[in-house]
Amino acid sequence: MKHRKIGGSGLSCAPLVLGCHVFGWTVDEAGSSAILDAFIDRGFAMIDTADTYSTWAPGHQGGESERIIGNWLNATGKRDQVLIATKVGGDMKNAGRGLSKAHVIRSAEHSLRRLKTDRIDLYQAHFDDTTVSFEETLEAFSSLIQSGKVRAIGASNYSAPRLAEALRVARLHGLPLYTCLQPHYNLITRSFFEGGLRQLCVAEDLGVIPFRGLEAGFLTGKYRSIADTVGAARGASVAQILDPRSLDILSELDAAALRFDATPAQVAIAWLLGQPGVAAPVVSVTTLDQLNEISGALALTLDARTLMRLDLVSA
Repeated sequence: MKHRKIGGSGLSCAPLVLGCHVFGWTVDEAGSSAILDAFIDRGFAMIDTADTYSTWAPGHQGGESERIIGNWLNATGKRDQVLIATKVGGDMKNAGRGLSKAHVIRSAEHSLRRLKTDRIDLYQAHFDDTTVSFEETLEAFSSLIQSGKVRAIGASNYSAPRLAEALRVARLHGLPLYTCLQPHYNLITRSFFEGGLRQLCVAEDLGVIPFRGLEAGFLTGKYRSIADTVGAARGASVAQILDPRSLDILSELDAAALRFDATPAQVAIAWLLGQPGVAAPVVSVTTLDQLNEISGALALTLDARTLMRLDLVSA
């Protein structure tokens, strides 16, 4: 399987990243382990999690996803086949939040213990923290890299001006550079990334690994009315985007899927893979059938007419 490099991180992988925020939430440990096995056995490598997954679920404190991944690594011995991306900075309830040097280093140690590994391949600042200087945060990341506990660093949910400033500060003080960005980006949500942020990522050779590539499942076609969202784990999120524009996008995906003998989800991921700067979209699945479907997107090459129609309807 052809690999893509993740910016200047020194990492490369097949162009799909497995989003693991559902582990311990909508997928139990046995199901999560089966998905991980299948994902790696198909030739993929990078899995994405965070210390805060899944604090939003009743009774959860965070770290549930990392623990499941760690148990799977320990049971299978597949650590060298996997690239682990995790994040720091979100609210861990009683354990703190933000990007202070002390919190970053403490959180990395906690993540390493939960993951049952001696290294994090890609450690990402989950959210921008304007209360802490970039120099302090990057010094924490530098310490982790020098100790061999982190291989590369990235950012998530950063604006273009803040990301540019982080890169400037890193160069000024000889500190590690963010090598990738994880933005919210898909056919429904385009404005945050397209424009200055994308231009910066392309100019700086930052690998882009967008999250919510299927917009909480909407772009699979499973939600076509408010009634479809009732009782669904992510139904409230989908209900917020159900409007004439999003339904027009879904209709165009349906038409493209029919032309290519594909599914709407495969077309949506293929569109993402064709966007400038995108290295590997983050996709989450809850079943092996969904993993099989999403994997099929890599065999799909959209023609110029299809790309143009999708661009127009989603602009």
